[in-house]
Amino acid sequence: MTKTAAQAPAQFEPEFIAGLKDIFEEKIVFNRVLGLKIALLAADRVSGRIDMKPELVGHYSHNRLHGGVISAALDAMGGLAVMAAIGARHMDEAPAQRLHRFGKLGTIDLRIDYLRPGLGEHFELRAEVMRLGSRVASTRMEFLDADGKLLSTGSGAYIVS
Repeated sequence: MTKTAAQAPAQFEPEFIAGLKDIFEEKIVFNRVLGLKIALLAADRVSGRIDMKPELVGHYSHNRLHGGVISAALDAMGGLAVMAAIGARHMDEAPAQRLHRFGKLGTIDLRIDYLRPGLGEHFELRAEVMRLGSRVASTRMEFLDADGKLLSTGSGAYIVS
């Protein structure tokens, strides 16, 4: 079955992408502390990157990433995926208007499974929305090393209204 125009994923305007990057990478100060950067922003999935730095080490003798960094980063990526999905749902609105829809977004449940230690020079994060309801969104997230090996997984629920 081929996708119709109504089924094709939304293509975000440069203004919306720039505004969402500013919110996520700059205005959410903790994301800036983590060094969390957006790599991909699509209606159906997002990805990001964190570079290892001494402030993020959790185990000093092994130079491992702190588990709290992994948890916080996956939570942030889940939230970003919800922002993208909300933005795609309201493409009839101007980009600036859509960016104001994220004021009430908040985490209501988060589960992280740590599968392997966080070792490496940088890490990739991925997230997608499994369901976007009128009040709650559910997400699935992944935390990978530079070689693409899965280190942690997450699932989250976010209040959207």
